Amino acid sequence: MTEQATSTDPVYKTDALIAEDIDAYLDAHQNKTMLRFITCGSVDDGKSTLIGRLLYDSKMIFEDQLAALENDSKRVGTQGQDIDFALLVDGLAAEREQGITIDVAYRFFATEKRKFIVADCPGHEQYTRNMVTGASTADLAVILIDARKGVLVQTRRHSFLCKQLGIRNIVLAVNKMDLVDYDQSTFETIVADYRAFAKNIGIEDFTAIPMSGLAGDNITDRSDNTDWYDGPTLLEELESVEVLSAVNASKPFRMPVQWVNRPNLDFRGFSGLVATGTIAPGDTVRSLPSGKTSTVKSIVTWEGELEEAQAGQSVTITLEDEIDCSRGDVLATADAPPEVSDQFEATLVWMDDEPMTPGRAYWLKLGTQNVSVTVQAPKYEINVNDPGNTGSHLAAKTLELNSIGVAEITTDKPVVFEAYEDNRALGGFILVDKITNRTVAAGMLHFSLRRAQNVHWQATDIGREHHAGLKNQTPRVLWFTGLSGSGKSTIANEVEKRLSLMNRHTFLLDGDNIRHGLNKDLGFTDSDRIENIRRIGEVAKLMADAGLIVLTAFISPFRAERRMVRDMLPEGEFIEIFVDTPLEVAEERDVKGLYKKARAGDLKNFTGIDSPYEEPENAEIRVNTVEMTPEEAARYIVDQIMPLK
Repeated sequence: MTEQATSTDPVYKTDALIAEDIDAYLDAHQNKTMLRFITCGSVDDGKSTLIGRLLYDSKMIFEDQLAALENDSKRVGTQGQDIDFALLVDGLAAEREQGITIDVAYRFFATEKRKFIVADCPGHEQYTRNMVTGASTADLAVILIDARKGVLVQTRRHSFLCKQLGIRNIVLAVNKMDLVDYDQSTFETIVADYRAFAKNIGIEDFTAIPMSGLAGDNITDRSDNTDWYDGPTLLEELESVEVLSAVNASKPFRMPVQWVNRPNLDFRGFSGLVATGTIAPGDTVRSLPSGKTSTVKSIVTWEGELEEAQAGQSVTITLEDEIDCSRGDVLATADAPPEVSDQFEATLVWMDDEPMTPGRAYWLKLGTQNVSVTVQAPKYEINVNDPGNTGSHLAAKTLELNSIGVAEITTDKPVVFEAYEDNRALGGFILVDKITNRTVAAGMLHFSLRRAQNVHWQATDIGREHHAGLKNQTPRVLWFTGLSGSGKSTIANEVEKRLSLMNRHTFLLDGDNIRHGLNKDLGFTDSDRIENIRRIGEVAKLMADAGLIVLTAFISPFRAERRMVRDMLPEGEFIEIFVDTPLEVAEERDVKGLYKKARAGDLKNFTGIDSPYEEPENAEIRVNTVEMTPEEAARYIVDQIMPLK
């Protein structure tokens, strides 16, 4: 730690305890509470400067950092020859060139009372997804307002997001008071305006502080320039506010299982981070979603066994009974468990450049749980830019980048959850694109849908194995995919005839035929195509459960939807057959005249022309209809899938 000018600059005096007793210092430092907070607000409100000042005044700048800061301030700073504190956190070249924050910058610092992790969040609307990332783990939000400008649209936007993300502690930092001559009436007017807005979105309480990040007024020390203000300084507020871990410790016990710890035959424990509550040996816990109960035998850490574990600790729990529990399950208080469901209402913050496609399957990651999820069209988009009524609803068919909306989601299997406002660990999730692995959205669960609570699987005595045994065959779904005119239906028909001659029980689902009945209500937009395939997948699964060999002939242009159907079936029962025909060949055939209409603009969203076709990457079977006749292709396919039991 730098000791620059210790005789003249008391800010950088070395902590006396370090020199007297280093072990005592480290022990005291380790047991300090940790506060995570963010700074947000509109562009040029002084967020980075404020954090830089906090780091500087908290003695968390090393000598080389201070020297580099002084040099950078002279070279690219905005304060002339004085130190530009914003350069401590604006590390990207583009940030320094433009004088703005683009990405979230995390910084650690500590005082005698508490440790802190602060996230400097960007102010521009186009970086809203970055702001959400920083706010998702925060205990407190410092919302800055330029005293010259007052409450702006982005101030409202970030305040609304903080409320949605469950941040309970808000500090309204009226910054740059030095530029309005520390005028009390200006401060009070801004606070009154913000209070009226905050009440409208559900923020009942906040702490307002007049300050100057550049001059240091009311940051760590009370300023003589605001003798009319008798509230806390920013640092006093940060040191006294209740941290989230303390709040979580008072809630019922919840621990998502990250790993089943089995180092030898005599030890079996369940490792994870305690999300909420406390746990001790002898307590009764319930494993969800199975619902099995047991008693805690011991709580193990690398330092030894504990008499009690609480929220924020990573532990391994052993149980008295050998119950079924694995990664993704949740251990919880037996008499107050969380809910289990597969249908929810949720708020989504869309983070991807590609808009949300209703009906498409994504991966949902919630704690240690990872399931496939289908997102329905939004109920509405939340209008957070309306200065007169922030939080009003807009009609929306999809969500674009940085949009916030409410939608219903359905998972492929039940997940353990609690409402986000009650438990971030079991209520906050992300959506991941199955093809690109990009994180496309962050979400917050509200509640399970009533129909999910009332609909259960009905157990039957005659199962799919019995149906298949009666037919003396292994169920299959032969999924033919390719461009229009590739020959899918013709080849599928030939395959079914060959299987019929072999006394196999089959059924052919053809794209055109299905659209005359089951899917007659669907068009050809991306979302309708996805719903078309989802319905076909469900029908094919039911037929496979009945022991049939199901043949489907659909363009099914998107890889994600073909994978969705694959995931519905037991491993090995979905066989993707790519009918590989070049576009120019398929267009030459044009038996139905569809390509001609599409080229003329009379047929919209036609695959291969103005709607994409995503070729299979790892199809089990590939046939080239330029090189093979339909009969040859059918014979090849049957040879590949035989013998069938």
